[in-house]
Amino acid sequence: MPAQRNRDSDTRAAHKVTLIGAILDTALGLAKMIVGYAVGSAALVADGIHSFSDVATDAFVVVATHYGRQAPDSDHPYGHGRIETLGTLLLGSVLIFVAGGIAWASLSRLLENVAIAPPGPWAIALAVVALVTKEWIFRYTLRVAKRIDSQLLKANAWHSRSDALSTVVVLIGLVGAQFGIQWLDAVAAIAVGLLVGQIGASLLWDSTRELIDTALPEEEQRQMRFQAQQVPGVRSVHQLRTRTVAGQVLLDFHLVVAPRLTVSEAHEIGNQVSRELRHAHPRLYDVIFHIDPQDDSALASPDQLPGAPLRADIENALEAAWGDMPLWQQRIALDLHYLDNRVDISLYVPNAAHQHDLDAQALKLRQAGTNLDWLGRLQIWQGPGKA
Repeated sequence: MPAQRNRDSDTRAAHKVTLIGAILDTALGLAKMIVGYAVGSAALVADGIHSFSDVATDAFVVVATHYGRQAPDSDHPYGHGRIETLGTLLLGSVLIFVAGGIAWASLSRLLENVAIAPPGPWAIALAVVALVTKEWIFRYTLRVAKRIDSQLLKANAWHSRSDALSTVVVLIGLVGAQFGIQWLDAVAAIAVGLLVGQIGASLLWDSTRELIDTALPEEEQRQMRFQAQQVPGVRSVHQLRTRTVAGQVLLDFHLVVAPRLTVSEAHEIGNQVSRELRHAHPRLYDVIFHIDPQDDSALASPDQLPGAPLRADIENALEAAWGDMPLWQQRIALDLHYLDNRVDISLYVPNAAHQHDLDAQALKLRQAGTNLDWLGRLQIWQGPGKA
C-alpha cells in the first residue's frame, strides 16, 4: 500500500509539472508564430513550431506517466514501465520529424535569398521572455523528474532545455536581422532544426537501448558485484545481469555459498545481499538471486551438468542396498548434498548406538553402496537430526 501511495503521488507530481509546461508552451507557441508571421521571421516561426511540438510531447508524457506508473498486475508482473519507454521513443520520433521540416523550410528560404524586414524590438523582446520561461520550465521539470526518478520526465525537461537553446539561436538571428544581416535569420532557423533533431536522436537512442534490455554500465555492475561479495557467507558472485525499465533497474545474479549450508541460511544470505544492494542502489526495483553450492560460472546453463537422481529415487536405491541394515532402519533423517556431480549422504541415527557398532555398520553401508555410481561421501551422525 505505501508503494502504491508513492506511485500515485509521483504520478500526480509528473502530471502537474507537465500540465504547467503545456500551458506555457501553448502561450509561447502562439505568440512566437503570430509575431514571426507578422515580422517575416522564419526563425521565430520555427521556434513557435518547436514550442507546439513541446505541447504534443507534454501530452505524451501525461499519458505515458499515467499508465506507465500503474502497479503490476497479473498480465504485467513487472509493471507498466515500458509504456514510458515507448512514450520516450515516440517523443524522439516526433522531434526528428519536426526538426526535418524546420531545417528543410529554412534551407529553402536561405537558398532562395528571401528578404525580410527588420523584426523590431517586440519580436526580440518576445524571444527574451520565451528564453527565460523555457529555462524555468526546464529547471522545474528536471527537479521533479529527479525526485520521482522518471526518465521520461527527464527527457521532457531536456526537451524544454533544447527549446531554450533554440530560442538563444533565434534571438541571435533576430538581432542580426535587425541590423541588416538578413541571412542570419534563416541560418538560425536551420540551427534550431538541428538542435531539435539532436535531442530527438538522443531520446531515440536511449529508449531503444532500454527496449533491447541493455545492461547498466560496467562500472555500476562491478560495484554491485563487489558489494554483494562483502556480505558474510558469500563466496563469489557470477552471472550478474541487469536491465532497465523506465529508469528502474531489474537485477538477477548467482551467489556461491558454502556447499553444506541449510536452505534457510543460504536464502537469508541472499536476502541480506538484496537488502544491501537496494540500499546502495535506490533505482533497484526487482532483485532475483540464485543460490549455488559451488561455482558453476563456466557453464552456460545448468542442463549441461549430468542429471543426478532426486530424493525419491535415492531413497529407493538405498533401501534396496541397505534395507536390512540397522543404521538404515533406525535412521532419523537423511540429508543429500549434490556436489561435484555426485550425491553426498548424511545419515542421522539415534544416540543409543555404540561407537564401535556405529563404525562397523557405517563400513558395511559403504561397502554395500559401491555399486551406486552417484554416491559420494557418506557421513553418519548421532543425534536428533533434522525434520
